[in-house]
Amino acid sequence: MFTRVPQPLAYAEALLAQFSALSRAVEGAVLLEDFVRGAAQLSGCELSQLYLLDATHSCLQLRAECLGGLLQPREVINLPSDYSGEQLLQFALCQNRVVSLVGLNHSLHDTSFLPVHSAAWQSLLCVPLVNARKAVEGLLLCASPQQQDLQAFAQSLGQLGAFALGQWALLQRLRLPAGEPAPLLPPEVITSGYGLIGTSPAMRQAYQLISKVLHSPYTVLLRGETGTGKEVVARAIHDYGPRRSQAFVVQNCAAFPENLLESELFGYRKGAFTGADRDRPGLFDAANGGTLLLDEIGDMPLSLQAKLLRVLQDGEIRPLGSNDTHTIDVRIIAATHRDLAALVGEGKFREDLYYRLAQFPIELPALRQREGDILDLARHFADKACAFLQKDPVSWSPTALNHLSGYAFPGNVRELKGLVERAVLLCEDGELMAEHFSLNVEVMPEEPGLNLREQLEKVERHLLLDCLRKNDGNQTLAARELGLPRRTLLYRLGRLNINLDDFVV
Repeated sequence: MFTRVPQPLAYAEALLAQFSALSRAVEGAVLLEDFVRGAAQLSGCELSQLYLLDATHSCLQLRAECLGGLLQPREVINLPSDYSGEQLLQFALCQNRVVSLVGLNHSLHDTSFLPVHSAAWQSLLCVPLVNARKAVEGLLLCASPQQQDLQAFAQSLGQLGAFALGQWALLQRLRLPAGEPAPLLPPEVITSGYGLIGTSPAMRQAYQLISKVLHSPYTVLLRGETGTGKEVVARAIHDYGPRRSQAFVVQNCAAFPENLLESELFGYRKGAFTGADRDRPGLFDAANGGTLLLDEIGDMPLSLQAKLLRVLQDGEIRPLGSNDTHTIDVRIIAATHRDLAALVGEGKFREDLYYRLAQFPIELPALRQREGDILDLARHFADKACAFLQKDPVSWSPTALNHLSGYAFPGNVRELKGLVERAVLLCEDGELMAEHFSLNVEVMPEEPGLNLREQLEKVERHLLLDCLRKNDGNQTLAARELGLPRRTLLYRLGRLNINLDDFVV
């Protein structure tokens, strides 16, 4: 660690003294300031800065700075609140790689985040700082007006920074009143929702999960019914993550037959098959550096699943007709409305791929489970439709709002969006009424003379049929949604004379 450091013995002693000093800190803010001051002394740099991610891992903030041996008070410096747009900082943060540059005045890199100094900055060192869970939580930056290689200090300063983060987290926990748990997310983050709409408890839980995985390289599996907005959430993860400046590519795995899907994903070389008259890169190459959403991953053929597993494990692809592989850097997000665990049990999905994809699952709630979000979404879609059609904003009648809030929306958000857009087209007087919404509400005919048991059986039959239709006849999924054991569901279907052959399994 100290072989390339000048006077390694003296440096080791100074490093040990910094560890000892940080261990005695009793206030979090003082700890962070002592750390940046110690980093400046150890590296011999004029400037040292500490950047930390916020609770959602979506905002990078400057928390402490030492310039010319003096700590810079935060309240007197006009600083931006978010450094997530700085490419150098984001590269070190998201790739978990040390960045060491010499000769900044001749560099093409943007270093506008560095403070103005009498002498031009010449050398720069960015060291990712990891927490106890080995996740990157912040950055240490050191800069000097002298041309010097700062790489030799990276490992020791990284370990000192990891120790400082551990002590800082410990001090934060100690400051909490007895018995009070640490807040998962600040309220202002939850309401922002990463560009998503909804403040229901179900959506707040989804926001919390998104915040945990936003700045990590883990594969995300989005699960939920059709129309719950899986692609919208995937784009939010991309847009609010470190890859936002790169491509976001979507591929529906059910839209192509097996041979075409393979060539779409992996690309091909000239002569690989009839009609391949030129080289063509695939979607993995198109999304290199960015994000690839594999929608309806449950419909991917088994042979392609094995090739996708290799991509996830090794980060390499081999185009059709080529003997060579090349590496790619793509974040993969998978989405499905199907029960992959059930498909694994049926032999229709690889077990090893399932566990690799389910590294971080996020369950998206159905619209009927998002209490209070329906009207917010409806107003949003109405405003968007009016802007698209260049119409004046519309108002909502109480009957229209009540009409929507009492509907179950089996098609979820997608169905709501279509209904609102159609209603805006039909609306001519500037107020949306109940009659503008064609809700598919099945009204059971009233039959006189039915006793209570017969009426309850009709309601039960209607619920069972509706649930089976929604799940394409899948008895396991229907039983799970109804909260029944599968054996009980089969008994009830037989008692009500419901023929399962009428449904496609």
